[in-house]
Amino acid sequence: MENENYIWQDREIRFDVSPQEFEMRKSEVKIDVIDSIEDTKGNNGEKGQLTVTNLRLIWCCSKNYKINLSIGYNCIISITIHTANSRIRGPTQALYVLTKFNSSRFEFIFTNLVKGSPRHFTTVQAVHRAYETSKLYRDLKLRGAIIRDKELLLLPQEDIVTKTSGVWNLSSDQGNLGTFYISNVRVVWFANLAENFNVSIPYLQIKSVRIRDSKFGPAFVIETTHQSGAYVLGFRVDPPEKLQEIYKEVSSLHKVYSANPIFGVEYKTEEPSLPLADLTEAQQQDDVEIVDEEATDAFAAYYADGGMKNADRRPVFEPSIGLAVEKLRDGVSMESLWNCISFQ
Repeated sequence: MENENYIWQDREIRFDVSPQEFEMRKSEVKIDVIDSIEDTKGNNGEKGQLTVTNLRLIWCCSKNYKINLSIGYNCIISITIHTANSRIRGPTQALYVLTKFNSSRFEFIFTNLVKGSPRHFTTVQAVHRAYETSKLYRDLKLRGAIIRDKELLLLPQEDIVTKTSGVWNLSSDQGNLGTFYISNVRVVWFANLAENFNVSIPYLQIKSVRIRDSKFGPAFVIETTHQSGAYVLGFRVDPPEKLQEIYKEVSSLHKVYSANPIFGVEYKTEEPSLPLADLTEAQQQDDVEIVDEEATDAFAAYYADGGMKNADRRPVFEPSIGLAVEKLRDGVSMESLWNCISFQ
């Protein structure tokens, strides 16, 4: 069973999700809802609705809400505008979203069926830019430019709770003396002698906190999530009473944050719009379940290279290397593949 505190919305790409997965999670906010958007790559000719939140893009087919997409911003590699061939509008400018998830690349193309409307271009690009520039709220950062003149550079929605001097980082044999900050969104430590030797740990990436023995004595230990590297970071704080205070404070703030996360993505639409309640209708769930006779690949159409999942081509002899290899796609040569490797 999926942990209810696990935040997948900005980290994953999901196809044909359930109505429950459409729901906004804690602190997820609908920024814009754009009608008459076509999923030109996977559902060309189908009109749908594009929802832009602070964590992801959601596209839903107007005729069948079971046909949908959820695209987390953390999976996005690039957003560009090119000409696409829409069955409804013909050749027209469309939004191309190139992504990567689970070592596969997917490409999504969204076309606005309202002629002359740049709304989905401007909103999606601006919100994704806001997401990219607020990663310190959500990602662990080592040796970042977060300290200036021995003071923490605060994020827009950040407030310092406590600042403690004389805290040892136990990552080396001797330990490093530094300063420890606790805020409403993260904990930060930096070395007094080299402020660029630092670590910023958002509560979003903290798996557990505890006090345990070390060769330096009792230590405050932070274990981070798997997606942030599964680090185990130890800090020594004197006296023992102060160690207990820091442990209780971080534990309490972590629980508060988990109940109401601060993702840091700030964006406001330029033009005021009517309340969503006046613009949208509640989705009606059918009381029957449609079972397909044959399993279909919902995401096969979105592969960026046009490949098919689990479709192996027959082996052929390749004289340049003296081995049998999977038959190459049209237009691809063994030399071009070696060039790809050499440029990485």
